[in-house]
Amino acid sequence: MNRLADLEARLREDLRWLELPAPSWVPPRFAGAERVLDVAVIGGGMAGLAAAAELRWLGVDNLRVFDRAAPGREGPWVSFARMETLRSPKQLTGPALRMPALTFRAWYEAQFGEPAWEALYKIPRTQWMDYLRWYREVLDLPVQNDTALTSLRPRDDGLLELDLHDLRKAGARRTLLARHVVLATGRDGLGGPFVPVIANTVARCYWAHSAEAIDFAALAGKRVGVVGAGASAFDNAATALEAGAAGVDLFIRRDDIPRVNKLTGIGSPGLVHGFADLDDASKWRFLHYAQTEQTPPPRDSVLRVSRHSNARFHVGSPVAALDELDGALAVTTPKGRYVVDFLIFATGFHSDIATRTEFAPFAGLVRRWKDRYRADPSLPSHELAESPDLGDAFAFQEREPGTCAALTQIHCFNHAASLSHGKLSGDIPAISEGAQRLARGIASRLFDADRERHYEALVAFDKAELQGDEWTDADAPSGTARAHLQAEHAADITADDPAENAAENTAENTD
Repeated sequence: MNRLADLEARLREDLRWLELPAPSWVPPRFAGAERVLDVAVIGGGMAGLAAAAELRWLGVDNLRVFDRAAPGREGPWVSFARMETLRSPKQLTGPALRMPALTFRAWYEAQFGEPAWEALYKIPRTQWMDYLRWYREVLDLPVQNDTALTSLRPRDDGLLELDLHDLRKAGARRTLLARHVVLATGRDGLGGPFVPVIANTVARCYWAHSAEAIDFAALAGKRVGVVGAGASAFDNAATALEAGAAGVDLFIRRDDIPRVNKLTGIGSPGLVHGFADLDDASKWRFLHYAQTEQTPPPRDSVLRVSRHSNARFHVGSPVAALDELDGALAVTTPKGRYVVDFLIFATGFHSDIATRTEFAPFAGLVRRWKDRYRADPSLPSHELAESPDLGDAFAFQEREPGTCAALTQIHCFNHAASLSHGKLSGDIPAISEGAQRLARGIASRLFDADRERHYEALVAFDKAELQGDEWTDADAPSGTARAHLQAEHAADITADDPAENAAENTAENTD
């Protein structure tokens, strides 16, 4: 018996019972002879898929998802993510959008059975990618792979112009128009990998960021350094050690590795749905504290490194200097000087939109938190200050009112939205709630933009539900009395008819 096929049949039945997807209702929009997309989603990873699924269920079906990766390689899971298992607990429902048959658990049990689920500790990273591939397939989501966004331009007519590059063909470029664009661009969001300035003091061949492609096989027998104390630092250190590195030195700025995941302690529907409605000072205070305390690496990830005798932890050791030394790097910290052959910066990401060339046509017009909010001087954060100041539906807002109205049709559904909306647009725990908030907001805006056409449709609708023979008037006379009244009524109409009166006058004058 094919239990996965049975699960898919159950999902189709659930959707049918819920009348999903809703019928298509958005009036088509054209620019010349070209049909304009109602929504273009940039990014086909978990966030982009969840957003596209919810939009389709709401009857917004003229949409397309674009991703630069090859099919089945969207997101970080089989590219730069190097953990063995997900950090999130296995029972979280992730992008299932409140559909039990769409959860990872349902998918897993359909293939391996309930005992295997009960025995599962955490979700293997590559298996999560398998689940997302199934999610895309079973929902038949319109994803176009190997396609990079090279420019996004708001137009004066309120439409958004996207330049797209087919990465499989040299020089294959085209332009599409869309009414709304969703930037489901993941952890790097609007910016990219963050690397300390000191990295630029040495040749690029000596280092990489943890989010880049790294040839770990080439590090066999080499001395490797890793900068950072987060999950990615330990994942990369472990991968290097397992590939046969001669040794790995971890350089940790803090005097101790963070141990408590503070945001987990207050995780609840209240946080998910209430954060966006907090006042600015409270939002800043919450995220500043979480940022300052930092998220600890998973215990499993640390043990994965520490079980190697050639792994060395250096706390209280920020990198003070880098020097090239006989084909290697000398790393200087307050604790000493260490020589490595290759250095990995596991130093996270930034959200500076000005660094992304595809957003250059509008980046300077976007309002950021620093443009309108002054935080308490005791709570400084350059990262938070650079965050986009988003409105409803994760939409950008104008830094100067009246400069670019179409900005509000670009939706920042990625990590950079955290200060405005909370962590709803990049992590597994609340991605469904984020996708639903986004999709409902876009549906509302599409309806409002076409309000006149919907009103015309309201007025023009003439499908009668009653035929007039379903009831009788209890006060109406019956039989001969009714016929007599009808005759009198007809006579009254004739008497009042000017044409009839004129004819009678003519006849009298002739006589």
